[in-house]
Amino acid sequence: MIARALAQDAVGEVAASLDGAYMLVSAYMVFLMQAGFAMLCAGSVRSKNTMNILLKNVLDACAGSIAFYLLGFGFAYGVCDKPNEFIGCGTFGLKDVETDLNWQTFLFQWAFAAAAATIVSGSVAERTNLIAYFLYSIFLTGFVYPVVVHWVWDGAGWLTAFREDPIGGVGVIDFAGSGVVHLTGGIAGLMGAWIVGPRTGRFDENGKAVSMPGHSATLVVLGTFLLWFGWYGFNPGSTLAISSAATLNVTARTAVTTTLGAGAAGLANLFLTYLQTGTWDLLACCNGLLAGLVSVTAGCPVIEPWAAIMAGAIGACIFNYSCILLEKMKIDDPLAAAPMHGFCGAWGVFFVGLLAKPEFVEEAYGIAGKDTYGAFYGGNGTLLGVNLLSILMIILWVGGLLGALFFVLHKMNLLRVKPEMELAGLDVSKHGGSAYNMEHSPDMLKQ
Repeated sequence: MIARALAQDAVGEVAASLDGAYMLVSAYMVFLMQAGFAMLCAGSVRSKNTMNILLKNVLDACAGSIAFYLLGFGFAYGVCDKPNEFIGCGTFGLKDVETDLNWQTFLFQWAFAAAAATIVSGSVAERTNLIAYFLYSIFLTGFVYPVVVHWVWDGAGWLTAFREDPIGGVGVIDFAGSGVVHLTGGIAGLMGAWIVGPRTGRFDENGKAVSMPGHSATLVVLGTFLLWFGWYGFNPGSTLAISSAATLNVTARTAVTTTLGAGAAGLANLFLTYLQTGTWDLLACCNGLLAGLVSVTAGCPVIEPWAAIMAGAIGACIFNYSCILLEKMKIDDPLAAAPMHGFCGAWGVFFVGLLAKPEFVEEAYGIAGKDTYGAFYGGNGTLLGVNLLSILMIILWVGGLLGALFFVLHKMNLLRVKPEMELAGLDVSKHGGSAYNMEHSPDMLKQ
């Protein structure tokens, strides 16, 4: 009996170590998405603003790490004497992390927070003051985003599916964060793009949009593939475990639906853009597949493969037409980050309420009943209603707080750079040079 107990303890320790290692590797992959965002952003802006947007991407990781350490992680997962449904209230500065949580949880969640913050850099690119962006990044990672995390992913949150008495009897199913991460970042980006105003010359005197293409399709493609790779840490990694046959099955299925959603969306936006313009647009394919990844992030473990294809393809169409909508509204989003992450993030959360499969929900969440699965599978609509509620609350929370921040910065003349600096380019006017030093040495000129 003693030997058997020791063997079981050893097996348990190995399983725990394997799960912890899997979380760490997934965190590293999610963090690699920062490189993907950096390359995507750099390639999508004009060359004169390359260093500026790259610095903003680096700031998201640097400032975000400190803000999330000091405050954000505590607001998201902090354990209180009396659990708070709205906000976490403990573990600030990682105090008592070894007893209440664990180190790998912090690292994994920080990588997600950094991803949410970086979404906004594309929406406000090429005309936003660096100090304003720095303040925004700290505010989002230190407070705004962590509160949303607490609502949906912490066991005490009022929207979570992990409570003993979840709202509606089911709680929100947003597995890897179409709403928590992407809708949050997309709405923040939308508010920033709206309040900072369009780039100089983006719309002519008649209000017609003027094309301002990015300078490197090569960087865009590189960034797209880095993001797609990182998404295998983002979505499958959100199982947080892989040591049992059951968790391995959920993880592998999540990877498959993630892949199919991306592929279908890339093709859908490529062909849709061809019908609209008559050209085979490389960037449309890249943006489409990223929109598809956002669209399947909420439901990746609970939808069937064919449903993932549907989610991605429809998500690409939503992305395409929401870009057109913002252009008509004279909102300038250079990377279409708000349509990609905001609109498609909302679609991903909504889609779960339609096509979450009963068996898959039970495998991934351990819950069952007609209120816990998609309406098209015979569910009673409760899951759809709860997920819609989460979409509305995230929009109100993030839009209200970030809108207020950007408005105050605008009124203080801290949000936007001066027109002459924008015209010259932020690299020269703010960062002391260019990202591309193309001059030749005297010896080369003699040859």
